[in-house]
Formats: sequence, C-alpha cells, structure tokens
Amino acid sequence: MPEMVSAEEQAIDIPKGRILVVDDESDIRESLDALLSMEGYQVDLAPNATEGQRKIESHLYDLVLLDLMMPDRSGMDVLRDVREKDRDTPIFMVTAYGSIDTAVNALKLGANDFFTKPWKNEQLLIEIERMILQRRLLHENTHLKRALKQRYSFPNIVGKSERMLRVLDLVAQVAPSRSTILITGETGTGKELIAKAIHASSARSEAMFVPVNSGSLPPDLLESTLFGHVKGAFTTAIQTRKGYFDVANHGTIFFDEVGTIAPETQVKLLRVIQEKEFQPLGSNETIRVDVRIIAATNIELRKLVDEGKFREDLYYRLNVINIVLPPLRERKEDIPALVDFFFTKYCRENEKYLDVNNRSILRFQPDAMQILMDHIWPGNVRELENVVERAVVLAAESTVPLDVLPEYLLQANGIRLHRADGGPLPADASLFEIVADFERRIIIERLEQFNWSQTEAADSLHVPLSTLNQKIKRLNIEIRRKSEVGKVEHVERRL
Repeated sequence: MPEMVSAEEQAIDIPKGRILVVDDESDIRESLDALLSMEGYQVDLAPNATEGQRKIESHLYDLVLLDLMMPDRSGMDVLRDVREKDRDTPIFMVTAYGSIDTAVNALKLGANDFFTKPWKNEQLLIEIERMILQRRLLHENTHLKRALKQRYSFPNIVGKSERMLRVLDLVAQVAPSRSTILITGETGTGKELIAKAIHASSARSEAMFVPVNSGSLPPDLLESTLFGHVKGAFTTAIQTRKGYFDVANHGTIFFDEVGTIAPETQVKLLRVIQEKEFQPLGSNETIRVDVRIIAATNIELRKLVDEGKFREDLYYRLNVINIVLPPLRERKEDIPALVDFFFTKYCRENEKYLDVNNRSILRFQPDAMQILMDHIWPGNVRELENVVERAVVLAAESTVPLDVLPEYLLQANGIRLHRADGGPLPADASLFEIVADFERRIIIERLEQFNWSQTEAADSLHVPLSTLNQKIKRLNIEIRRKSEVGKVEHVERRL
C-alpha cells in the first residue's frame, strides 16, 4: 500500500517559483543557488550575459537576478534587450559597484529593483518573495477579468488565443468611450461582430446599431440612405425618408467596406464627424445628431490615401483607435472552439444532434479535424462556419467523417477518397490515401470472408456495426447482396 503524504509534506515539494541567476562569479552563483534552493525556489544558473539572455528568452521565470558587470556584455545591455520583448518578468540588478546614478538608470530601463554586493540575505529573500507574489496576484487578476469577460461580455465572439484575448481587452477598454474606431482585418475575420460587441458594451447599447454596407450602394443612393431626403428631392423621391444617421441618433453607425465610399460622399461624412450635423438631400434644414461611428475595411486605407482615392483628413478622423483582427491562420488554436460553437448553432437551427442541454453532440473524426487545423483559411472564420454548417446538414451520424468536408479541402490535402475502381494508388498518393486504401482492402477482405454480412464482419473487426457502415460509406465500398454472391458461386460450380 503506498505511503500517504500529508498536504504539508506535499507543499514542501512544490517550488515557490523559478529563478534565474546570471553572474560570471562562480562563488556568487553557488551561494545564491544554495540560499534560494533552501527557501524552496527552483534555481537556474547562467555564467555569462549571453547564456543568461538565451535562457530568459527560452524559458519562463518568476524572477531574474542579473549581474551588472560581466565580461561578454553588461547587464544593462541584457536588460535593455529583454525589455524590448518582455515587460513582465521581474528583474533584480546586482552589482559590486553600486551608485545612485547606476540604480536610477537600471530602473529607467525596466529593472524592478537594485542590490549591491554584499547584500543582506534576509532583505533579498523578502523582496524576492514580495515581487513574485505581486506578479502572481496581478496575473491571476488579469486572468480572472478575462474569464469573466469571456463568460459574460462577448458571448458570440469565440477565441481563447492570446491574439484574440488582446483584441477583447482593447474592445473592453474602448467600448465605454465616445471615440471613433477603425476595425481592420481580412474578409471573414468578424469585423461586424466586433463592432456589435463594442456597441453592446457601451452606454449607447439601448439605442440603434445601424450597419451600412458602403460597397453595395451607388454614391447617390448611399447619400440618400445616410442622410435621408425630402419629398421631391429627386425623381423617385415620392415621400420624405429619414437617413441612417437620423435613425442611429444616440446609437452607433457601422460602415463596412468604408474604403469604397465615393469622394463626394466622403466630404459629407467628414462634416458629420466634425460638426455632428448634416442636411437631408433636397432640404435646407440642418439636423444635429449624436452618433458614434465605427468603420471597417479589409484594404489598407493609408494606401488609398496615397493613391488619392481616400481623403487624408477623413482617414485620420476615422483612425482614432485601430483594432486589428488577426486572420484565422494566425490563431488556429481557436479552431476547435469555433467548430463546437458553429456545430451547436446549426444543430439548433436544424433541430438535430442535440443533447439534453441543447448543445451539439457532433464531432469531426480526427483525420477530418486535422484537415481543418492544417488549412490556411483564406475566407477566415466565415469560411470555417460554412464548412461546419455543411457538415451539420450532411451528417448521418454523430461522428462526422472526411467525405463530408468540401471537395476543395480534400484536394488541398491531396486526398482522393472516392476510388470506386479499386485500382492501384497513384505514385503521389498522400498518407491519408494510403491509410484509406489499406483500410478499404481489409474491410472488403473481411466482408468477403463472411459472405458480405456486415454484422459478422464488424464483430470480427471488433468495431460497432455503425462504425463499419460509416467506413463503408466513406470508402465507397459497394456492398454485394448475399443472393448475388450465391448466384456467382452456383455458376462457378456448374462450370
């Protein structure tokens, strides 16, 4: 029977933190190693600045003790380089040549504290423990805020990757403000979804969110749509109509594809942003509005400005705060969560494959899921959503096989599953094809062995009948009826 270990004894084995000591003097390294290890810290050692910087950049440390003077490089140089990429890891500078000016310079470069040799062990340990505890509390608080934000604030924005968490942090910061926001990102990255999240988290959430697809409307119709018109303003103006700016008063107006707005409309849009007023077409009346503007574009507005296609003054008015959405290929760790989200969304719409909690029970087979993870997703989240919706509609069982994926995804991965002829594999066959071909041959061989009885073949292969049927369908295996097999055998005997 294993020996029971108390909670107190277990706690002794858990390191209080991981500390790196960077010092060229071996006796200093050894003494700090002994001191910190006795206190329960895990200690790494580096004998010079180069090795120390390499360790800092390749490992996570709770604190670094960095010597100021070393033969290969100074600790100040290491501190400066590290702080360009890492603002979080606590760094204590240590030196035998302490001065007020040196300490001040180190603190300006981003050091958290400064100690001179010889130091008092008790004071050093107190400051190390205080700093590590402070950083942990800060990180825990940040993670708690992010968890609460994910749970309550933006229910339709799926993403736990660091890139998306930073976007959500920025959204939470800017939402309460009145500032104009420019959202940039490739087609399908979810720019309108972010705009809606900003509106929903702002003081304007009770008023209207009005989306405008700038690229789908000709200039004259766009102006009428935005600013409204009075009866008789133009030939087809048979009655007075309010414009979107009027409708969105005290709310938010969202310009999708803002870079496509014609120059003459850009002038009027600039006036609304600057003066918060406009005139409907055919009217001399000035209407004042309080509208927040959020714009989005999948093209580089700065380039359009340089080409003379977009007003520079409007560009700067729109680009007060820029939120950049990463493409899906740069946050692939979010794909499984997105797949689950879209599975549930479309299973609810189609009223199929739902558990008692009204969540989807569908899952992709591992090889199908791997294709989704490997794909570069030029259409981003919107493309992935389309693939998942197709899978929900076509799914015959709760485990979704490869052949439900669109043909272009299979071809992009070199997969040609539907080989009805049963002929030899091509010379450039992919691993998926080789495995599928081997699986196909084994199943056919076992079916023939049991006179094409799928039940007996499934038993002999130790798989559920439903799994075998799914593989037969996916591998395009043509099932022979037993009567047909009997006829063939009877003819052979007569011959």
